[in-house]
Amino acid sequence: MQIISDFQQARAALQRTAFDLREVPPEMESRLKEVFDEQLSLEKAVEQIVYTVRTRRDAALFNYAKEIDGVTLGSLEVDEDEILAARDRVPDELISALEEAADRVQSFHQAQLQHSLQPFTEGGLGQLVHPLQRVGIYIPGGTASYPSTVLMTAIPARVAGVEEIIVTSPPTSDGEVSPATLAACVIAGADRVFRVGGAQAIAAMAYGTESIPKVDKICGPGNIFVTWAKRIVFGTVDIDGITGPTETVLLADDSASAACCAADLLAQAEHDALSAAILITTSSR
Repeated sequence: MQIISDFQQARAALQRTAFDLREVPPEMESRLKEVFDEQLSLEKAVEQIVYTVRTRRDAALFNYAKEIDGVTLGSLEVDEDEILAARDRVPDELISALEEAADRVQSFHQAQLQHSLQPFTEGGLGQLVHPLQRVGIYIPGGTASYPSTVLMTAIPARVAGVEEIIVTSPPTSDGEVSPATLAACVIAGADRVFRVGGAQAIAAMAYGTESIPKVDKICGPGNIFVTWAKRIVFGTVDIDGITGPTETVLLADDSASAACCAADLLAQAEHDALSAAILITTSSR
């Protein structure tokens, strides 16, 4: 954490250059060379991953799990028993928090639900609203677990009437998906879960493999590789958008709760090493 009280120093600190999707942290550059046996740019690396998944399908996913995630998988899909068992591995306090959050997310999106309108012109013209058949949701899992992201993506799809919701999330070193993420999948009503991460997960959902079905739309945040992959497959499949690292600013005076401010900042700072979590306050306390 850095504390700045001088206006000019603060101004300089906040004037960061525009985020470039092609920027790769040094540690990622060295990892790229290990995986591909040559120093590829971000674009070339992701293009190769997407192409390989599109052509080799499941075989590519198993290989990238070993080469990138460092884990040998027996299967790509998380079976139903494992998903249901995750509930018992998650603290009751977290389950209660997820269930309360799920109710709020559902109520919010239920109010936005659009129905087909009756013809509203003399010629009988109107509007038809149909939910997508299948959506794919990417849930990050490399540096932290994000069960709340499951709720904020799967529940709107469920409310809209999407027929099938599939989730992909990176495997841990023991080949599992975070129990908190799996518990959130149960609460949110996801249909299938796959232990696949990174650009390869985006490619799998965009083009389909023997195990992972092709989807109509991909939603959910991810690192720079996930973001670039979504950029490549857009057009073949719909996406939610291209986003960069989180930048959040809180404005607070002396009446604000320092604990709540800290919680808000930490929640955003954990998204990415490039995230910026900033508090502007008139209170030195």
